[in-house]
Amino acid sequence: MTTTFPRSSPSALGIEARGIARFLDALESTPDVEPHSIVLLRHGQVAARGWWHPYTEDRVHLLYSLSKSFTAAAVGIAVREGLVDLDATALSYFPELDAEITDERSRRIRVRHLLAMASGHREEALDRARAADPQDLVRGFLLTPPDEEPGTVFAYNQPCTYTLAAIVRRVSGGSLVDYLRPRLLDPLGIDDLAWKRDETGAELGFSGCYAPTWAVAKLGQLYLQRGVWEGRRILDEDWVAAATSTQVANPDEGNPDWSQGYGFQFWMARHGFRGDGAYGQFCVVLPEQDVVLALTGQSLDMQAVLDAAWEHLLPAIDAADPDATADADLEARLASLGLPAVQGGRLPDLAAGPFRGDGVERAAFSRDGDRWRLGIEVDGGTLSVPVGEGEWAVDGALAASGAVEPDGTVLVDVRFIETPHLAHVHVDPEAGTATASWATEPLHDGPLTLRRPAD
Repeated sequence: MTTTFPRSSPSALGIEARGIARFLDALESTPDVEPHSIVLLRHGQVAARGWWHPYTEDRVHLLYSLSKSFTAAAVGIAVREGLVDLDATALSYFPELDAEITDERSRRIRVRHLLAMASGHREEALDRARAADPQDLVRGFLLTPPDEEPGTVFAYNQPCTYTLAAIVRRVSGGSLVDYLRPRLLDPLGIDDLAWKRDETGAELGFSGCYAPTWAVAKLGQLYLQRGVWEGRRILDEDWVAAATSTQVANPDEGNPDWSQGYGFQFWMARHGFRGDGAYGQFCVVLPEQDVVLALTGQSLDMQAVLDAAWEHLLPAIDAADPDATADADLEARLASLGLPAVQGGRLPDLAAGPFRGDGVERAAFSRDGDRWRLGIEVDGGTLSVPVGEGEWAVDGALAASGAVEPDGTVLVDVRFIETPHLAHVHVDPEAGTATASWATEPLHDGPLTLRRPAD
């Protein structure tokens, strides 16, 4: 795993380790917050890093809408190379659609409007765009007339980012990942990044990027360094300035850190700016403190994650006289992070199945050495995972833990450890039934595809 960043300690970087520990406490104890990883950088050095087992340093993690910030970087590089003009219309990159797009507002949507989520639509247009053209989302989007003049209103709108990715593919003649590989990924030492594609073979752009936490930290550090990496300019400084400052106001967003303005696929925040994705994927950049915070997780309350950062982590930066003796305790804690396994009684003999019920076509247990292995038939395929007792058993992109509950039923939690997601499988051996439910609902995958896409 190439990290690039030299290791340091919190106190050497002017950070009080106890503040980081309090931040970890908050992440682990706040309802609807579940952390999977943390990387904290200051002055380009590692102040803290850790992964909650069964998540590990070398694994990719589905970033959901944090993918948008990687797409925007591709646009920024294309602007630097003269392939994309921020003031050109989106339609100009798809001349084959010119005769069909007759709405004047649609024709006036510019690249900079797409980047700023300011296409003129008052609300998310993804479903309307798909209804307009189920096969070509760009065409469907441009056939969906904006409600207002482009550039005047904010609406978080997936087709904006999909269209940006399509523009990069159009001007480069290849895939989004192929374009990023020599220009961003290789220079930053991002060895593993994959992107979910739609039925046409195109990367989603607005979601579906799988990358390690280090990749998130590196993207944040690149923007913190105003587009320069190890002496090489990757993004123009004026691009970084525009991307990380308010391009369109969004005061109607509900949470305080979502109503501070929007840049180019970055949110402005009460402190600094950030990219983020559903269920707690974060790239937080604090220019005043020279800090980058990268987080992954399965968190329904994303505002609570930022609240904890502002309450505990931010005051620890530049704390008066940070206590170096606390560094070792923090390091030991970071090295032993883990998500709790399922607790309860020992698993009984489960070979009597198969079991069936809501969400499960068929579930059966078989012996796998000294463990049980659970096989689940769902969505026309089979998932198979060893079940740890009092621990997580890991096999490929899955991890599972199980135990007997007080009522005699069996609970097996299955984690899809290249994503945020967790499924609860309840088995009643007496009744011969099995049911499955999600802790968090996947946004664009089923259980058989919740893993890093093939290249």
